[in-house]
Amino acid sequence: MDDYVRPEDSAYSKGVNRVVSALFSLLAFLVFLPVLLVFIVSVSSQESVTAAGYSFFPRSFSLEAYRYIAGSGAYLGRAFLNSVLITVAGTVLGLAVMCPMAYALSRKDFRYRNALFVFIMIPMLFSGGLVSSYMINTQLLHLGNTYLALILPGLCSTWYILIMRNYFKDSLPGEMIEAAKLDGGSQPQIFLWIALPVSRPVVMTVAVFQMFLYWNSWYPSLLYLDSNHTELYPLQYVLVNMERSIETITMDAQYMSGMQSYSPPAVTIRMAMVVLVILPVMVLFPFFQEFLKKGMTVGSLKG
Repeated sequence: MDDYVRPEDSAYSKGVNRVVSALFSLLAFLVFLPVLLVFIVSVSSQESVTAAGYSFFPRSFSLEAYRYIAGSGAYLGRAFLNSVLITVAGTVLGLAVMCPMAYALSRKDFRYRNALFVFIMIPMLFSGGLVSSYMINTQLLHLGNTYLALILPGLCSTWYILIMRNYFKDSLPGEMIEAAKLDGGSQPQIFLWIALPVSRPVVMTVAVFQMFLYWNSWYPSLLYLDSNHTELYPLQYVLVNMERSIETITMDAQYMSGMQSYSPPAVTIRMAMVVLVILPVMVLFPFFQEFLKKGMTVGSLKG
């Protein structure tokens, strides 16, 4: 009798579910609206944007912004491949560094656990500053004008290590580790064949965040790459330089009255750049959605 559910209770639950679903559907639609507006503006004509501003219903459409970006040709293609290389290398190397550290911190029998914890917490709480990090990377490590300068500074994150540490503690009970040891497994074998497969959701979650971090990064390129090494420029930095060039051309056109000059559609080009940057993220995100949901709920910090 305790398991009996009254019809009116079931109807009430269904009604609440419909209201909650409708509310979150509305919120999701509101979140998607800015992305849709950016895309519409990117395919709008400059005259339409000038006359009506940012609008979901432009007066006329144009692909001039994408034609302008495509004019970079091989230069833009090389930058895209650089971003892919930096993102993949930074993500893989970052996981190779952070996962073993998180696993070691989660094991109570690790002798240097407290010392390692203090060591990784120091850069999270205190920073040496931009000047010191720049001098270390360029003068001491000689990483200037190399791919490593774009990968190593963002390789390790204390926050991600703490997330994975808590996940390892929750998903790997001590009895499982002891059973693996009795079967003759070493710590590297336990980590590779037991800890990582069990903790795949949180590992994939950290991997996604690392990918987004490297994909959207352009500031290290400004610091560590000079104009003689344009073949190393990632996509984001190339787009930033293109935007600066557009601003310069637009400003020059204002002082060239009476002379024929080409003024690119600055606003629509900016929006087209945003589309190019977020499009790979939007394509890949649905494939990692399930891992993100599991990793962030089970691997959250508990204090």
